[in-house]
Amino acid sequence: MEELLQHVINGLSLGSTYALIALGYTMVFGILQLINFAHGDVYMLGAFFGMYTAKYFNYGHNPSITALIVTIGAAMLGCAIAGFLIEFLAYRPLRKAPRINLLITAVGVSLFLEFGGQIVFGSDPKFFPQVYRPTSQWAVGDVKVYPLQIINFSIALFLMLILQFIVFKSR
Repeated sequence: MEELLQHVINGLSLGSTYALIALGYTMVFGILQLINFAHGDVYMLGAFFGMYTAKYFNYGHNPSITALIVTIGAAMLGCAIAGFLIEFLAYRPLRKAPRINLLITAVGVSLFLEFGGQIVFGSDPKFFPQVYRPTSQWAVGDVKVYPLQIINFSIALFLMLILQFIVFKSR
């Protein structure tokens, strides 16, 4: 039973991240009727924005909750700017074009980001500095809950609630 509970906790933590990615795909397809193949590549850019922000501020040597918030904020801001530029430069000019043009452009943008990322960042593995190092964990028997799991789930839930508000309460 404890093993099942541990898997449920781990699944909620990791699944909340997958849910955010899936919501992004769903929103783009639901609104624009376009499969955005570059969606995952924008997430890749966000990881690099966060990594280089953490390295610039030397958060790997001074981990804290503030470092985590700043790193996540920088990644989100970088993704927002990248998404705006992609929409403005690649998708907006094709609004009145046939659907196949948008689909081909989406694949092209994805390939551009992937191969551009390899040129700019290199193809060797990169290691994200640990920007938050909790000193404790909660345990009930053999079931362990780590603070990062709670933070991950909480942030994802918070962002999903904001999205619900924006979709149902705004124009």
